Amino acid sequence: MTDRAEAFHYRDGDLYCEDVPVGDLCAEHGTPLYIYSHAALTGQYKALADAFKRCDPVICYSVKSNSNLAVVRSLARLGSGADIVSGGELHRALKAGVPSDKLVFAGVGKTDREIGDALAAGILLFNIESVPEAYAIDRVARGMGVVAPVALRVNPDVDAQTHRHTTTGKKGTKFGVDIDRAVAVYKELNELPSLDLCGVHVHLGSPVTTLAAYEDALDRVVTLVESLRDVGITSVRMLNLGGGLGIVYRDEATVDVEEYAACLRRHAEALDCQLILEPGRFISGNSGVMCTQVVYRKEAGHKTFVIVDGAMNDLIRPAFYDGYHAIRPVTGAGRGTETVDVVGPVCESGDFLAKDRHMERVDEGDVLAVFSAGAYGFVMSSNYNSRPRAAEVLVMGDTASVVRERETVEDLTRGESIPDALLADQ
Repeated sequence: MTDRAEAFHYRDGDLYCEDVPVGDLCAEHGTPLYIYSHAALTGQYKALADAFKRCDPVICYSVKSNSNLAVVRSLARLGSGADIVSGGELHRALKAGVPSDKLVFAGVGKTDREIGDALAAGILLFNIESVPEAYAIDRVARGMGVVAPVALRVNPDVDAQTHRHTTTGKKGTKFGVDIDRAVAVYKELNELPSLDLCGVHVHLGSPVTTLAAYEDALDRVVTLVESLRDVGITSVRMLNLGGGLGIVYRDEATVDVEEYAACLRRHAEALDCQLILEPGRFISGNSGVMCTQVVYRKEAGHKTFVIVDGAMNDLIRPAFYDGYHAIRPVTGAGRGTETVDVVGPVCESGDFLAKDRHMERVDEGDVLAVFSAGAYGFVMSSNYNSRPRAAEVLVMGDTASVVRERETVEDLTRGESIPDALLADQ
């Protein structure tokens, strides 16, 4: 397994991604800049696949964590499928070369068009989030003369101690059907002629950092499947256990991947079900950094602000999730330390990358690397404050390729127009 420490490392005081100096990439392509390590991406995928090789799961990379075509393609070449949550992600996954029979479509608000496009593509499975959605999929499938493979997402009411915005396995969230209602729902849906009730799906949220949460949820899922078989619903042959496996952002304890695999295998084998996994952050999180340049230093009262050209529109996790990201100079470290707020230029007090961070001193013109930015980084970026989105670069050994061009100011208004009435003289 190639992790962040191996893929992103210092040589004589300069940060490298694999065998490419990060400072050179920033000088060539500008900042803010996302840089991804192919070795880290593929190393994480291989580590997971190796841990589960005894039960041959369908591993569906969660595209929402990082949807760049080159990232998705890198994993598809290793045999990965894709967990998708929109018609746009369906398009991306197919364009990247993911086989359609390794696509799992999740999400609470699938439209008729998205359902139809997914059925036409021949996906492996829909994760159904509600009874109304099940009826919609049945109706669309019936109109197309096909049978839709579906797994009901059940909410096991397990608190995985994730952030409030990423908790999905407790009662009261918008996701899934309460597990105590699941048998009745399966009975109802079993009457719909164009659904194949082939699976059960559970996802606890992200990031999950304890094995106990998985153990608790899976015990409940095993009981559910056994109850379904007791009432004659024997079609469940797939066990989709979602993703959510945590990574190290700072110094967190995380779930050992071998122990995680042993836990999930045990439950899948007990039910004689095909196991489906949907990892995202585990693969992409520590496979990327965002680089940003220091524009100004500002002293205000008792605070020191390091103002950079990267903002909340480029990386929203600190503002939205209270997310911690290690931040270090790309080059020239060793000038002592200080406590600062690292903030961006967006007109919001919530525009920060770190607050009260004790870190190496940096000056105007220095470039910083914001680590663990490969997941939920660029994919959550926006054009707020009319800021063009960053470029993305993929490094493979000593070769770096631009896999998304930096947006221009002209891109910001592409597709907009001013009505003729507003162009006429008053």
